[in-house]
Amino acid sequence: MQTNDGGYITHEGCDHIFFVGFLGAGKSTLARNLGRLYRRSYVDTDRMAERLMRKTVSECFEQDGEEAFRKVESSVLAQLKDQKSLLVSCGGGIVERPCNCAMMHEMGVVVYLDGELSDSLRQIQHPEKRPDFSLVDVEELYTHRRPLYKSTADYVVDIRNKSFEQVAEDAGRMLWEVGLL
Repeated sequence: MQTNDGGYITHEGCDHIFFVGFLGAGKSTLARNLGRLYRRSYVDTDRMAERLMRKTVSECFEQDGEEAFRKVESSVLAQLKDQKSLLVSCGGGIVERPCNCAMMHEMGVVVYLDGELSDSLRQIQHPEKRPDFSLVDVEELYTHRRPLYKSTADYVVDIRNKSFEQVAEDAGRMLWEVGLL
């Protein structure tokens, strides 16, 4: 890690920050807000997958199945290896494949936005557009994924009963203090 002439910290190699968590946890909003605040680029793996597939995540789940989407998701993640210092909002199911978790750790650190199911459900404005909701019971999915998020995380940010602004402030402060922003 070094400081460039503009006073910003630069890191050697791939130094992405990956945000994981359940659907509606605020991963995209956090990556966007921190990106603007700290002048770092941000990306969303679901949006990248949609561009690659030329269809929405829901359409891919319906037409091709979850496994096909997970392969595209892994491919999108691998494309990030050639970039630097991204804030990455990850799809809720990215932790379903161990190879994705390993890739994230190779390229940077993983931050888990941890909250109750009710915290996530409160934020989801269009549940009909969430493919996972139509496939399984949401409580079962949350119960299944929560240990995966925890075991993958390098850092955890508690989102319980917090606004997006409070979560961004907490995450930004923590990441700044450990030298990642």
